[in-house]
Amino acid sequence: MAGLPVKQSSELRPLTAKPEWQRFAADADKSWTNYHATRTDKIEAWARQELDSVRRSSPVVFYPFSGPDLLNAVTVFPQSDTYVLIGLEPVGTVPGHASLQSPKLYNAVKSSLWSVLSFSFFRTNNMAVDLKTLELDGSLPLIMLFAARTNHQITAVRYVRLTPEGELVSADSTAASAAKLVPGVEVAMRAADGRSQKVYYFSADLSDWKLGQTHASILRYARSLGPLTTYVKSATYLMHKSYFSQVRNLILERSHYVLQDDSGIAMKYFKPADWQFIHYGTYRKPIPMFANHYQPALTAAYRDSVNKPRPLPFGTGYNWRVNDSNLLLAERRNVPAS
Repeated sequence: MAGLPVKQSSELRPLTAKPEWQRFAADADKSWTNYHATRTDKIEAWARQELDSVRRSSPVVFYPFSGPDLLNAVTVFPQSDTYVLIGLEPVGTVPGHASLQSPKLYNAVKSSLWSVLSFSFFRTNNMAVDLKTLELDGSLPLIMLFAARTNHQITAVRYVRLTPEGELVSADSTAASAAKLVPGVEVAMRAADGRSQKVYYFSADLSDWKLGQTHASILRYARSLGPLTTYVKSATYLMHKSYFSQVRNLILERSHYVLQDDSGIAMKYFKPADWQFIHYGTYRKPIPMFANHYQPALTAAYRDSVNKPRPLPFGTGYNWRVNDSNLLLAERRNVPAS
């Protein structure tokens, strides 16, 4: 599914001999080669220079509104032990042999990946359709694909749930049939350097109203993980709104670092007494769809002649072109208690 070769002994080996797979693999390699040249290589070089100490102090990456975007999380924070991804998309299942033999799979994968490889973000409306098909039934298949394409080996997959108390349990436990449990999946993987890592994806609506229906179990779980490094990009400015206050407050209370574009938490919610800031790139007005979320405070910050913004050599977020994008690194002055 990732368009990568398989072992001689793999039961999938015959599939890779088919012309349709070989065309798909060649096209995938071309897309990924271009993506690495225009984004991955630049992100990695930038992060090595700008985020070295952050990376070493980020055992847990919390990535709300991510969808299945493991790709950017592990590119920016490759040394973390745990990645917690949250999106509206269903969890999905490990693709079966029948799905992998379906010619429709290749078009489904290309359609799902097109926006993230072209613009660095998933289009939520498209994902709502793409990840509810027979070929791609949720986020898990794409998380597995991203793991493979970032040189990780998947060692185990476990379906999980969050109880109302925020406790992680196996989905096949006796509690799994209870109401109001947040569904998820745990993916254990091994990085190229041998490091063991875990990825958690939860299908959850983070609005205050929906959190009330699930006893805010996803937030209880996040609070149990110790100090967080929160990563936010292309988040449709939801945490600017009053009815996403609970997840916003969690991030502000439990994060050691926040790395985000302007679609994350509005600057007015960061107390300068609690945080220190480094701005990167260029702040322009949001794209027309989100024009009402323009932040004069960010414009002022980017014009500060004393604390000038630092370069950002790659595009990210909705203003995805190079020299149009922005990132904020906010570091909490006092690290939250474990």
